[in-house]
Amino acid sequence: MPILHYLHQLQNCAKHRSIVSTKQLHAHFIRLGVTQFLALSNTLLNVYGKCSLLQDALQLFDEMPQRDHVSWATFLTTQNQANLPDKTLSMFPAMFSLDRLLPDDFVFASLVKACGSLGAIKQGKQVHGNFLVSPYFDDDVVKSSLVDMYAKCGLPDDSRLVFDSIKLKNMASWTAIIYGYARKGRKEEALELFLRVPLKNLFAWTALISGLIQSANGVDAFGLFVKMRRQGISIIDPLVLSSIVGASANLAMLELGKQVHGLVIQLGYESCMFISNALVDMYAKCSDMSAARDVFSRMSRRDVVSWTSIIVGAAQHGQAEEALSLYDNMILNGVKPNEVTFVGLIYACSHVGLVNRGRELFKSMVEDYGIHPSLQHYTCLLDLLGRSGHLEEAESVINLMPFKPDEPTWAALLSACKQYRNAKMAIKLADHLFSLKPEEPSTYILLSNTYASSGLWEHASKARQLLESLEVRKEPGYSYIYFGKESQMFYAGETSHPMKDKIFGLLNELDVEMRRRGYVPDTSYILHNTDHQEKERQLFWHSERLAIAYGLLKSVPGTVIRIVKNLRVCGDCHTVLKLISDIVQREIVVRDAKRYHHFKGGKCSCNDFW
Repeated sequence: MPILHYLHQLQNCAKHRSIVSTKQLHAHFIRLGVTQFLALSNTLLNVYGKCSLLQDALQLFDEMPQRDHVSWATFLTTQNQANLPDKTLSMFPAMFSLDRLLPDDFVFASLVKACGSLGAIKQGKQVHGNFLVSPYFDDDVVKSSLVDMYAKCGLPDDSRLVFDSIKLKNMASWTAIIYGYARKGRKEEALELFLRVPLKNLFAWTALISGLIQSANGVDAFGLFVKMRRQGISIIDPLVLSSIVGASANLAMLELGKQVHGLVIQLGYESCMFISNALVDMYAKCSDMSAARDVFSRMSRRDVVSWTSIIVGAAQHGQAEEALSLYDNMILNGVKPNEVTFVGLIYACSHVGLVNRGRELFKSMVEDYGIHPSLQHYTCLLDLLGRSGHLEEAESVINLMPFKPDEPTWAALLSACKQYRNAKMAIKLADHLFSLKPEEPSTYILLSNTYASSGLWEHASKARQLLESLEVRKEPGYSYIYFGKESQMFYAGETSHPMKDKIFGLLNELDVEMRRRGYVPDTSYILHNTDHQEKERQLFWHSERLAIAYGLLKSVPGTVIRIVKNLRVCGDCHTVLKLISDIVQREIVVRDAKRYHHFKGGKCSCNDFW
């Protein structure tokens, strides 16, 4: 049979992703002795790549008696498509050392794509330099790849320089440059480019919207998404939906997330795995674990992201037993956990004091799955040990771990020492933390209280005074509440709200009942040097209390009140929220800068350690 006939058969295999037929043809070629035909081997290599048969592709590539530029470009593209960009870069030097070939335009494009995927800007600039001195220096396809690489590496101005040099700009280069500026939060430049794009199709809109979401401009992104829908842009690709679901999660806008979920169902994308993964994550971050479980249970296929999203969600909401049970099921289903999975699992163990299980998971992560622990893993382990009173072991871990402990890590261990009344270790840690010149106001409060509890009044006073002398500026505290289609934001000390009289009246009523139950305001959380009465007044007007009162006045009785706060909830407000949840018999969920707090019946899911 002629070679052209075999090439046609291989093209059909690629079109239909026919794994069995491809392997049968390969075996037939070997029997006929026609594998020496380079065009045939290159096409077969391409088919293996499209069928995701990486090992077969690698074996064929290694056994090829002769390789040309097409062979290398095809195999490097296969590595990229298999999400192995590091392999692409590590194999490239052999192109010259083994086959004495210099890269062509297709190989340059593959290398640039690999650098962009890895965020490897140093290697990317080296490839760019080699491209500029090559015969292909003016190739627009490679330039488009460079625009995308610089955008992904957070260098939109470098991206723009390459973009402006492209003679015939394709949609890939336009979307890359728009995304690059939007991702860096440079909205005006991103919008200016978007207005200039010749074809404002779904992919141009997606680049702008997704980039803005990644730069924490979710509200603007939602506005653009609504505008896109009004212009009748057909959503033929679900990526923009995944981004908008993610924005709902970041903003903790549950009702908006539900509306987007409805649109996902309407457009028929609910069976899309990465959309379902985003929905699980969104519902978990919006503190609706029931809805997260429902989406997860309906998924026909689940990958490591699916399992990790539900495990981390359960862990963050203090549902440790569920998180660990889900992990067991994940392993039984043959899904290999990743780094994020173990962060969630060790975090879950810390909430219920499962020290041995946490240690086992940390060990398994390294020994069974070859994952190198990150600072986040060590922080979770330290949290577990500290919460459980294993202070000496925690100190040993913090001294031996291959990372320099950051301020939150030291503060967490110091907080554990305070809880377990280990004054000697607490003072030692406080002195060390003090020497680091911390930046977080909450750290100064912790330091001051630690010294005060040990009678070291001069140190306590100095900790409070240093807050201003070091010019540490506390971000204004605010809380926002969503229910239905309504949302309200409250700042600490705000007295201009139209409902301020009703809010003040309800807070007064609750304050009377709390004091009757033994509540005494803990004014140690107020740094300012004012009298006791003024400190109590400042606590009274903390933003989360205003938001809770507003929620109680406006929401449907019996419904969950959900609050998002930009800072860590102070200890006094934590006590108050526990009491209020019991007085009004309502569940209150607060997502602060540290974690989720579920207040119900006078208790909190964090077990008073956060």
